[in-house]
This record gives sequence, structure tokens and C-alpha cells, in this order.
Amino acid sequence: MSEIIETIDELEALYSTPSGLPVTKEIDYINAPYRQFIEASPFCILSTYGAKGIDCTPRGDAEGLVRVVDEKTILLPDRKGNNRMDSMRNIIENSQVGLIFLVPNAGETIRVAGRAKIIVNAELNASFLMKGKPALSVLSITVDKIYFHCARAFVRSKLWKPETYPDRKSLPSAGQMGKAFDREFDVGEYDEAMTDV
Repeated sequence: MSEIIETIDELEALYSTPSGLPVTKEIDYINAPYRQFIEASPFCILSTYGAKGIDCTPRGDAEGLVRVVDEKTILLPDRKGNNRMDSMRNIIENSQVGLIFLVPNAGETIRVAGRAKIIVNAELNASFLMKGKPALSVLSITVDKIYFHCARAFVRSKLWKPETYPDRKSLPSAGQMGKAFDREFDVGEYDEAMTDV
């Protein structure tokens, strides 16, 4: 019979108390190894929370996706996308953000919790030029806590093992998913456009 955990005491009774590295690896500033990992990351996941709930969005660029300004500050460019602005709206309502940085073929990740503000500055936006286009805005993120997460999830999931990848044709494309909401939707045109962003 299943039980629902409803209190912190019940939760802590189920799991052992962390000690050693799981505790000491969390700091409130970006040290040299954390900086090196973040600056090598071409992909991160940004989590925000606002009046309409939680949003979790992927962000990707070439290596150097973000810029580490100092031990407390990360700059993350925002580019033209689908214009839903879910994360950006949330940041205006609630500045708290979470980030997970990934590096291809690396099992570790860097986790960041902090506070973001949206900056629009022509010179700063232009410094994040991609394919001749500047960023529309830049998130300035102040780090409150940061730590690395070990490789267990990647080892278990075999995420970086190409021999375990499913046949891409067995999954719906973005265009095919869009077609489910609009009969007139041009699947081929949309999927082709996504190959050159």
C-alpha cells in the first residue's frame, strides 16, 4: 500500500542525511571550476515561476551561451523565438530563477538558483551577436547558490550514448505536433525552417 509523504520529518526519515561533498559543494559564488564549466556550456534550462505557474525553457547558442561577469553575475542573452515570453513575464513578476547548465558528453551539470532582471542595452545586446543579429534583451542573473550535480542521471539514461538513441523518425517532428492543433499547418515548411535557426 502506498503512502503519501506530507511532512519534512517523514521525508527526512525516508532518506539519509546528506554529508560531505553533497553539502560542501553548494556555495553562493561562482568559483573557477564552476565558471569553466558554465562558459563551455552551449545549452541550459531556465526555470521561472509567476502568476500562471512554473515555466521551464531550453536556451541554446554556440559555446559561450552565457557570459560570467564575476563571481556573482551571469549574463544570458534572449533571442527572438515564439514570442510567448512565458519566462520573461514570470521574471517581471518574480525574479527568482533556476538554471541547469549542460555540456555535451559531460555527465555533470551545474545548478544555479538566483535572481534575474531583464536588461535592454544596445551595446550589450550587440555583444551577443549571432548570425548578424543582436540579442533582444539580456538576463542578468545574480547567483544565490550554485553547485554541481554528479553524472548518475546521465549514466542511467545513457543520454550521451548514440547507440541507444531512438530512430528520430519514430518520434513526431515539431511540425507534426503543430499539425495536431491546425489542419492547415504546413508540416514540411515548419520543419525545414527549424533546421536553419
